[in-house]
Order: sequence, then C-alpha cells, then structure tokens
Amino acid sequence: MIIGVDHTGFIVTNIEESAHFYQNVIGLKLIDSFERKGSKISQVIGYPDAHLKVNFFELGSSKLELIEYVHPEPDPRPTEERAVIGGSHLALIVTDIDLTWTDLKNKGARPLNPPVEPIPGKFACYLQDPDGNWIELIEYK
Repeated sequence: MIIGVDHTGFIVTNIEESAHFYQNVIGLKLIDSFERKGSKISQVIGYPDAHLKVNFFELGSSKLELIEYVHPEPDPRPTEERAVIGGSHLALIVTDIDLTWTDLKNKGARPLNPPVEPIPGKFACYLQDPDGNWIELIEYK
C-alpha cells in the first residue's frame, strides 16, 4: 500500500554546480550531502562498483535528491525535449509566478515559456536547470 512520496530525484552532471543552482537560484535548503559506493548501493541501482555523490534538499514534506554518477560514467542527455519517454519534471507551487519566473530566469534558469493560464485559476510555466531537468512553476489564483 502506497502511503506517500519520499522524494523526487534528478541525475546531474556536477553535484556542486547543481547544488548551487537549487540552493541559490531555486532557494531550496540543502539537508544532506554524502557519497555512496560499495556492494549495497550497487545492489540497489544495479551497477557493479557504483559510486554516487548525493545531495538532498528540503521540499515541503518531501525531498529533492540530486545524484552525480561517478561510476559508472553517465551517458549524455540525448535531448532536452519534453515529449520524450522517460522525460520528467518537478512541479513547484509558488505565490507570485510572474515574479518567480523572472527572478529564476535572471539567475540562470533556462525558460521555456512565460506564465500562462492553461485552465481558469491555474497559471504555469516551465524552466530548466543546468542539466536540462524540467521545473514547472504553478500558481493557483
């Protein structure tokens, strides 16, 4: 029986650069930073001799996990398109979507579109982090 969400995760190229982005651009609080290697993590992720760098950020009652694969070396991202199998995004609820979108864009997030109202009372837009992971901003008015 599923009872909740523990965390959402993104694979990143450089854990330090991504941590800077999520702390200083998005404004999340880093709550844990560590490395994992050895047989246990290799078992969990299915790669022999796995070595990961991991950061966890506070995300309301959940967490955001960033993972840098040291071993095995990750394949490059084949596309930054959204309409691709396996594509994912993190949706964040904000209080002033226009101000937040402009602020994040000015701090280095790559915007797809300015905020729009796809359905009455809901405003949304998309941006990307340095690795092309999609971040959706949502404001309910």
